[in-house]
Amino acid sequence: MSSKLIAPSMLAADFGNLQRDTEMVNTSDADWFHIDVMDGHFVPNISYGMPVIAAIKKHATKPLDVHLMIEKPERYIEEFAKVGADIITVHHESTVHLHRTLRQIKDAGCKAGIVLNITTPVSVLEDILPECYMVLLMSINPGFGGQKFEEVTYQRIKKLRKMIDEQGLDTKIEIDGGVTDQNIQKLVEAGADVFVAGSHVFKSENPTQTIANLKSLANS
Repeated sequence: MSSKLIAPSMLAADFGNLQRDTEMVNTSDADWFHIDVMDGHFVPNISYGMPVIAAIKKHATKPLDVHLMIEKPERYIEEFAKVGADIITVHHESTVHLHRTLRQIKDAGCKAGIVLNITTPVSVLEDILPECYMVLLMSINPGFGGQKFEEVTYQRIKKLRKMIDEQGLDTKIEIDGGVTDQNIQKLVEAGADVFVAGSHVFKSENPTQTIANLKSLANS
């Protein structure tokens, strides 16, 4: 069984101490940096863009997992690749020509993934799965951190895992939203591989230990 991965969400970091928090993730048991990009249109919030990602990349020693919660993400793929994205995921609901956008991500030198909102059935991915390094299932409504985990996510993971296995693929399943030490083992049992944790990590008394606990629980 492949190792389960932890990706702290930098949206929950202290932006007054961004280098400090980036270096904390570097030295922790985390595997990736999760970077949430929001445009105020596709989701009702605005986060950060290229300059902040470039600043994180300057100090990061682990891959940048860039999650684009933006309309028409195809307009900016090359720019995100240039500032340091290693993985780029785009919402199924955000782009008309999804296949073309995934190819665009790969052509830019990044690994490509698709994100699904809670109400988008996993069945829409049946024909496009072979193009995906990863599928990110939202377990909250995108746009804001600190929301309550939606229980329907477990069944969605199981359906997606079955689809991936039936096609003989090694596509990873990532979960974003409300991941804690209370539900991560159940998410692993359902079939998930990568876990985004924001508030649970950065608002804890000891973020490094919190990451270590999540990593241990996911791989136990």
